[in-house]
Amino acid sequence: MQVGLSIYSLLDALNKGMSLEDAIQWIKDNGGEHMEIVEFAVHPEIEGVVERIRTKAEAIGLRISGYCTPGNVLTGDPEQDRAAVEKLKGQIDIGHRLGAPRVRCDLSQWGRAAEDNVIENYQRDLPWLIEVCRELADYAAGYGMVLTVENHGTYINGGDRVRQLILGVDRPNFRCTLDVGNAICVDEDPLKCMEALLPFAATVHFKDFYLRDDDLLLDKEGWMKTNGGRYFRGAIVGQGELPVAKLMKKLKESGYDGDVCIEFEGVEDCCNGSRISMANVRTLSQL
Repeated sequence: MQVGLSIYSLLDALNKGMSLEDAIQWIKDNGGEHMEIVEFAVHPEIEGVVERIRTKAEAIGLRISGYCTPGNVLTGDPEQDRAAVEKLKGQIDIGHRLGAPRVRCDLSQWGRAAEDNVIENYQRDLPWLIEVCRELADYAAGYGMVLTVENHGTYINGGDRVRQLILGVDRPNFRCTLDVGNAICVDEDPLKCMEALLPFAATVHFKDFYLRDDDLLLDKEGWMKTNGGRYFRGAIVGQGELPVAKLMKKLKESGYDGDVCIEFEGVEDCCNGSRISMANVRTLSQL
């Protein structure tokens, strides 16, 4: 089990002027054994960016473990949905150019109104999602890559929904990015979500959150909302309210020996928060 960092964790520093090369070097210098590249954090559409990332990573021996990209194939407009599928194929091309063995493609927008996230809508959309994921998985297979779906956002999330999608797609290279924290977006026990998705996990994200009920939270700035109306905000991994020690224990007991990738989303300094988060998860993995 190797602990790495999503470059997304350093987004605040990147936005304030840290170069891509310095961010990659920072991950290596602070104990990252691999890194995950996120589309909106690095802007790979800019000429030369993909080559800069790959060249720097290879120079310092930092493995690129995956590439993550947003996407929405559920716009309600068939032409826009088809265009979104083709755009995701272009993102798979970028993942290949980076040398990433895995690409995680989102399939819907992150934040949707809670009333739109009901199970009957998901069952309606599922045949189309299965068709899309088969097409994308087959495309990724041409590069020898794994395509993953993440339990992410407020719609394609929760162990049962994601598991149903994976089983429906039924492709050997279609698996999941298991995020131990995202389950709370749909008010699911993270341990229950892990139990459902671990057999299909190609990689695992570790993050942490603070949780509050509406009547206990006076200042809601910076907080996000679950489908059930609870509020959550990013924390340094191991300092929030998710059962990260229990989650790591379950992960180890399962025999999982793949990559663990930290996503720091707290309000603390992103470098300090990422460093502590990686160290805490590494300590838990060695207990």
